[in-house]
Amino acid sequence: MNAGSPAESLSPEQEPIAPGRQLVRVADAGASLLDRAVTAFHRLTWRTPLHGLKLRGKHPLKLLAVPDDPIHGDPRAGAAILGGDFVCLGETIPIEGLDFAKPRPAGIADYLQSFAWLRDLAAAAERVRAAPLAEEVMRIWVRRYGGHVDEAAWRPDLWGRRILHWAAHAPLILSSTDLVYRTGVLNALARGARHLDSSAASAPIGLARVSAWAGVVAAGLLIPGGEARLARGEVGLARALDQAILPDGGIVSRSPVDLVEAIALLAQLIAVYDARRQTPPDAIVAALLRSVPALLGILLGDGCLSSWQGGGPLDTRYVEAVLTAAGSRGRPLRQAHEWGFQRLAGGQSVVVADCAPPPAARLARGGCASTLAFEMSDGPHRLIVNCGGDPAGLLPPQVAAALRTTAAHSTLTLADSNSTAIHDDGSLGRGVTEIELDRQEMETASRIEASHDGYVRRHGLRHKRQLVLSTDGRELRGEDQLLPAGRLRMPEPASFAIRFHLGHRVEATALVDGQGALIRPPEGSVWQFRCRGGALAIEESVWIDGRGRMLPTQQIVITGQAPAGGTGVSWTLRRAS
Repeated sequence: MNAGSPAESLSPEQEPIAPGRQLVRVADAGASLLDRAVTAFHRLTWRTPLHGLKLRGKHPLKLLAVPDDPIHGDPRAGAAILGGDFVCLGETIPIEGLDFAKPRPAGIADYLQSFAWLRDLAAAAERVRAAPLAEEVMRIWVRRYGGHVDEAAWRPDLWGRRILHWAAHAPLILSSTDLVYRTGVLNALARGARHLDSSAASAPIGLARVSAWAGVVAAGLLIPGGEARLARGEVGLARALDQAILPDGGIVSRSPVDLVEAIALLAQLIAVYDARRQTPPDAIVAALLRSVPALLGILLGDGCLSSWQGGGPLDTRYVEAVLTAAGSRGRPLRQAHEWGFQRLAGGQSVVVADCAPPPAARLARGGCASTLAFEMSDGPHRLIVNCGGDPAGLLPPQVAAALRTTAAHSTLTLADSNSTAIHDDGSLGRGVTEIELDRQEMETASRIEASHDGYVRRHGLRHKRQLVLSTDGRELRGEDQLLPAGRLRMPEPASFAIRFHLGHRVEATALVDGQGALIRPPEGSVWQFRCRGGALAIEESVWIDGRGRMLPTQQIVITGQAPAGGTGVSWTLRRAS
C-alpha cells in the first residue's frame, strides 16, 4: 500500500498535552427543514424518467484492473455461505429463495446489499468453489435491482461500498462464460456509477458521503474512459473527507464504529490506486494517517473498541483486519480534542474518557448523552464499561433509545435526567455546550480534570470529574463534584447517581461497611472499589457485545442528594491482587 506509515505521523513531541482547553458545542437542533427537504426531494428524483435517462449509456466489457481486498474476511462466515446460508449478527438467511427486499435490521441488510460478504466467501474457498455461489446471489440481485432504482439498494453510500467489493472480488462474480449474465453485472455497475455521479454529494455528511465519493473514484479508476469522473471524484472525496475526518483523526459522528469503517474504506480505495499503479491523492493518504492513531487511542486492552456514540466493541478479528489493512499502526493518540476522547494508560490498565459534548444531531444518527463517562480495562479484561449501542439495528427501539441515555454510561446523572436532552424523535436537544478540560502528566500518575454545563440551565449545578491513573496502572482515583453555576438555584436538593457499569462476567460483591465492593473479572486480578460521600449499591445492568447481543451485567451505583451549594463524591479503584 502506498499510504506510507502511520507511525511516521505521530510522535510524543508532536502530541503535546494541552491543559485548559475549552470545547464549545455549536447550537444544533438537528437537520434543518431545508436539509430534510433537499434530501427528500433528491431521493424523489431517483424515480423520475429524467434520472432514468442519466443512467443510460454504454457498459464496460471488462474492468481495467482487479484490486486486492486488503481486509481479510471471516472464514467461518464464508463457510456458512458455502453451506447455503448467510450468517450475520446472529441471524441465518438461506440463500435459496433469498429476498433482498425483505425487511431486516440495518446491519444485516447492509451486509447483504453492499456485498461485503464476498470477502468472507473469498476467505473460505478458492474461486472454483466460491464463484458459483457468488454468481447465484448476483443473479438474484441483478434481476431485482439492476434495472430498477430502489432506495433500499441504491443509497449512494451502499453503491460506493458495492463498487469496491464488486471490483475486489470480480473473479467471483465475473468468471462466468454466460455473456448475458456478465453483461447484466457490468451494466448494473455502470448504472450505479452514473447514479453516484449525481447523488454522491447528497449523501449525509460523514461516513456515508465518504463512501459515496469513494465509489465515484473507484469507478473512475476501473471503468474505461473514466478520467473526467476520476478528477471530479477526487475533488468530491477530498471535500467529503475534510467534512468527515477531524484534524486529530476522529470522525464527526464521534462513533468509533464509523471510524473503523472509514479506515477500511480508505484502505480499499488505496488498493484500487495500487492496482492501477497510480498514486493516491494526498487528501486520502493524510486522512488515513490521521485516523489510525485516533482509532488506536480508544481501543481497550482486549484490542477492541470502547463503546461510544451508539456503537459497541465490534469483533476483535475485524478490528485487527482493518488495522492491518491500514498499514503500520503508530502510537495511540492520548488526547483527541476535536474528537473528544482522552486516553490514560499505565501498566496494563487503560482508561478512555469522553471529554466532549455529543455530536451535532445532523452528523450522527444515534448521538448519546455520555459526556464525562469512562471505560477501563485491566489487560484483556473490561472492568468498567458503558452499556453500548445498537448500530446494526438489532434491538427493540425502546432498548436502543435507553442505551443513548446518560444512565447507560459510567458517569453521573442528576435528577434522573440526561446531561443532554434526547427528544422523542431521537434528536438531541439542549444540554452540554461547554467542556472545561485540564490534563497533566506527572511522574507518578496521569490526571484528567473536566467539567460540563449540561445541568446548569436546569439545575444550577455543573458536573466536574477528576480521573487520576497511577503510572503502574494499579490505582484509579476519581472525584465527582456538583458545583453551583449559572443563575438558577434549586429550592430543594436534587438526587444524583454515579454509575459504574461492569464488564460482562465481572462480578461485584459489596463490602460490609456499605462503602466499597470487590470487583472480580472472570480471570486476572481482583480490584477493590471504595467511595466516600454517597450510598453504594450493586444493581443489574446490560452490555452490548461485539455481535450486538444484549448480555446481563452488574453496575455499582453511588447515590446521594445535591443541595444548591453542591456536593462531592470521591472514589478509588485499586488492584487488590
